[in-house]
Amino acid sequence: MESKVIWITGASSGIGEELAYQLSKKNYKLILSARRKEVLEAVKNNCINKNSVTVLPLDITEFEQAETTVQKAISIFGKVDILINNAGVSQRSLIVETNFEVYKHIMEIDYLGTVALSKAILPHFIKNNFGHYVVVSSLMGKFSSPYRSGYCGAKHALHGFFDAMRMEHEKDGVRVTMVCPGFVNTNIAKSSLTADGTAQGSNDHATQNGLPTKVFCKKMIHAITKEKFEVYIGGKEVKGVYVKRFFPKLLHKLVLKSDVR
Repeated sequence: MESKVIWITGASSGIGEELAYQLSKKNYKLILSARRKEVLEAVKNNCINKNSVTVLPLDITEFEQAETTVQKAISIFGKVDILINNAGVSQRSLIVETNFEVYKHIMEIDYLGTVALSKAILPHFIKNNFGHYVVVSSLMGKFSSPYRSGYCGAKHALHGFFDAMRMEHEKDGVRVTMVCPGFVNTNIAKSSLTADGTAQGSNDHATQNGLPTKVFCKKMIHAITKEKFEVYIGGKEVKGVYVKRFFPKLLHKLVLKSDVR
């Protein structure tokens, strides 16, 4: 993998930022994307081999710019081998209280933006007979939880789309790895959208006590190098995937009893 060019979206903080630090130590060529250029530049400057790191500002919801942005990314190092779709936003609000516009915005960021960018780069992957989509989903893409209805819906949708992508384009050398984090100690809860679309602004106990990003990203990079189809990374909450599969009513009761907010 060391000759690979890796493009990371959502690289300004959390998982994306830590991926940049760990991957830069391994001499990969990196393209870092997020909305805020100045924050991306700060991340770049903290990378070990910053001369192999380039910043490419991106608003994932500007779907019409996806093809142009892909061409810019390709022109930087002459190719892109791995696209890590990490950009996203979470939610903390009850369905009955949530404005429809909040659901629309979550789908634009977490699903449609990712689909637009991934579809735009697909011809490049096919031409090179190699390309690897790494999609940061969530355990909420495998089972649901109260207060996260829009987030769960968007993450479930990612699995449907990229499972089809893998099936249709395996013959073209295209790989897909779905990464499903459990609780990871990032600012995802603070930036989660509430019923009226404003950020929650505070963390929660489960997120604060989640896996450190360094531990999580080390496991994620291992899954990428092994080209795994799907991987669940977290604490005991990972067991929910298997409980849902074999004992869905039990999971329903367990989630309702837990402090999920």
